[in-house]
Amino acid sequence: MTAEIVPDTQHRGLVAALPQPLRDFAQLARFDRPIGWWLLFWPCAWGLLLAGGERRWDLLLWFLLGSIAMRGAGCVYNDIVDADLDRQVARTAARPVASGRVGKGAAWAWLLALCGVGLIVLLQLRWQAQLVALGSLALVAAYPFMKRITGFPQAWLGLVFTWGVPVGWIAVSDTNLSALAALYAGAVLWCVGYDTIYACQDREDDAMVGIGSSALTLGRHVKAGVAGFYVGAVMLWALAFWLLRPDWLALLALVPAALHLAWQVLTLEDGDADNALARFRANRTTGLLVALACWVVGNA
Repeated sequence: MTAEIVPDTQHRGLVAALPQPLRDFAQLARFDRPIGWWLLFWPCAWGLLLAGGERRWDLLLWFLLGSIAMRGAGCVYNDIVDADLDRQVARTAARPVASGRVGKGAAWAWLLALCGVGLIVLLQLRWQAQLVALGSLALVAAYPFMKRITGFPQAWLGLVFTWGVPVGWIAVSDTNLSALAALYAGAVLWCVGYDTIYACQDREDDAMVGIGSSALTLGRHVKAGVAGFYVGAVMLWALAFWLLRPDWLALLALVPAALHLAWQVLTLEDGDADNALARFRANRTTGLLVALACWVVGNA
């Protein structure tokens, strides 16, 4: 089958220059869409920086490599499980497994190779963080099935995709666990918010296929729902900062991130897929702003 480019790809650079068979595997791991690994990486950085690991630049780089590999592995697994559903959705029908360009056997082999890179990264962590990281495997394995049994699979994705917060924190500290819990809970709500925006692209197809999404569940109230998730996220991040450093000035570090999230909500145009995709991708900047806030407060 002739390769097609899925509508939300950032298909350029090295991926575009690859021969078609290699390009299929790169697209299968979403190497053509770097936003995913940034969204997986930033929570790792938050946990590390707020826990006082600002000098561990080596761990930040390992976390980035691990995020690229494990986000890729997660996407491959998701595409294997969802191949039949993907064929029925316009945005995903051209994916390598759904389209038949990559067989499931080859996809499983690619999944294991990516997990091998993840294992190398795992071995760089102290054993406590290794155990925390391994604790996410059951959540990851169950995620592709959530859209079949719940109208809010984004809540499960939030638990999975922000698991880097406890991994990053425990990599350098086992204290102030209440602040860790608040930071993680805020990250989960942030993820639910931005993935609800992302799900706005697929509402019609999801309804036709019969799978759940927060965008469908919220209906006409998507903007209000996203606003609520983002407000909750900022409040929980503020609580994490306060538990670590009870100083009103410390909370000012969150203002840039809060304003950026407010911009996303205010400029979100429900029903405009391009607008939704742009607001979703803007969360790479949100992640950076929260990371800088964590660095300021954790380094104080």
